[in-house]
Amino acid sequence: MTDRNTQSQPALPRRQFLSRAGMGMGTLALAGLMRDEGLAGDSSTHFPGTARHVIHVFLNGGMSQIDTFDPKPELQRRGGQMLPFDNLQTERRTGVALPSPFKFQQHGESGIPVSDLFPHLSKCVDEMAVVRSMHAELPNHEMSLMLMNSGDQRLVRPSFGSWLTWGMGSANENLPGFVALCPGGLPVGGAGNWRSAFLPGVYQGTHVDTAKTDLSRLIDDVRNDRLDDDQQRRQFAFLRKLNAQHLAQRPDETAIEARIQSFEMAYRMQSEATDAFDISQEPEHILKLYGEGPQNRQLLMARRLVERGVRFVQTWHGGGQPWDSHSNIEGEHRKVANQCDQGLAALIIDLKQRGLLDQTLILCSGEFGRTPSVEMGTNGSGASQGRDHNHWGYSLWMAGGGIKGGTIYGSTDEFGFKAVENPVSVHDLHATMLHLLGFDHKRLTYRFAGRDFRLTDVHGEVVREIIA
Repeated sequence: MTDRNTQSQPALPRRQFLSRAGMGMGTLALAGLMRDEGLAGDSSTHFPGTARHVIHVFLNGGMSQIDTFDPKPELQRRGGQMLPFDNLQTERRTGVALPSPFKFQQHGESGIPVSDLFPHLSKCVDEMAVVRSMHAELPNHEMSLMLMNSGDQRLVRPSFGSWLTWGMGSANENLPGFVALCPGGLPVGGAGNWRSAFLPGVYQGTHVDTAKTDLSRLIDDVRNDRLDDDQQRRQFAFLRKLNAQHLAQRPDETAIEARIQSFEMAYRMQSEATDAFDISQEPEHILKLYGEGPQNRQLLMARRLVERGVRFVQTWHGGGQPWDSHSNIEGEHRKVANQCDQGLAALIIDLKQRGLLDQTLILCSGEFGRTPSVEMGTNGSGASQGRDHNHWGYSLWMAGGGIKGGTIYGSTDEFGFKAVENPVSVHDLHATMLHLLGFDHKRLTYRFAGRDFRLTDVHGEVVREIIA
């Protein structure tokens, strides 16, 4: 198969149009054109992949690895002592070792240790691969979020979901291929986290505020409360005719065609989008499996979306950075973990019982981890029993989609500060995910401004040890 590079392939009218399309919701409807260009379906991948969809659970703010999936007995023994770190930069001052206030226990046949923060999720460890040796580049939210989402922490680049939907296409022309679910506002960096950048705007993520429970408010103007179905059909047919005449007189105006297609997508979405987000249609035992609250509801929505063909669903914990526990790590981490633990376990169980886990890759991560030493005030005093940002070493987990369950990969030092064994960069993570989806990350390229760009830039190695 040839490289996925729009400029190196034979020119096609619609291909040219897609390459020049603008950004934003106005071009969302262009997803319906993907099938015309041979972009939809798995035939567009470099080789047969195990995964066809991705659900990225983003614990924005920074989950503490040493309080969740990376127990450190030496940290417990050295509590209250200064630790022998070699000039490892943190964003704020830190002091003595802060032992984890949580209890760890081994679970499943694999014996993976998980803290008591996740009593439900711990029962699913045999489906999970825990990577303990992740590392980023800076202890800063904005830049680390950009890196995790787009592979670059400084420059505007397309997000992973945009690359995936551009490379693989959408399996449902009535729904966006990339959806970002975030209750109660936007994360740090806002919509930049699901940008399409120089890729056509159709591949940008569509944001939904899942804190809203009224479907009519969940997606603005999804229903027309002034016209019945027959009136809408006749109005739509009339608008289509007028728009076609207008476009025929201006054949090179790509923005007009984008607007026309947005009308068509909006019309088609009225029924299917409402259905996809309506979790009240689920049987009682499924609702009980996931539990209550925005986090658990949106994880159920994520399952309903991939079930309907959406390629990439990102679920954010909430506006701002809810996992950013600079003080009271015990109370703050306990609160946010309680909000999603049941839903995370339910997502794995539910996908598996529906036969969807093998084709759905789940990634659960923050943008970095947290320090093993206690955070201090700016003047070096006032320890608050919290942890600062730590990009030197942190944990995440993956499940489904060809992942080798019951696996631990890599390790941090004896205190949980720095990745020391089999370190994994964000580029390595992206390369591995693309491999599971059927893409060679070095060949998934897009020509822009005179050069070929790729998600992993000039970096990235597939971590084959976590692949089944």
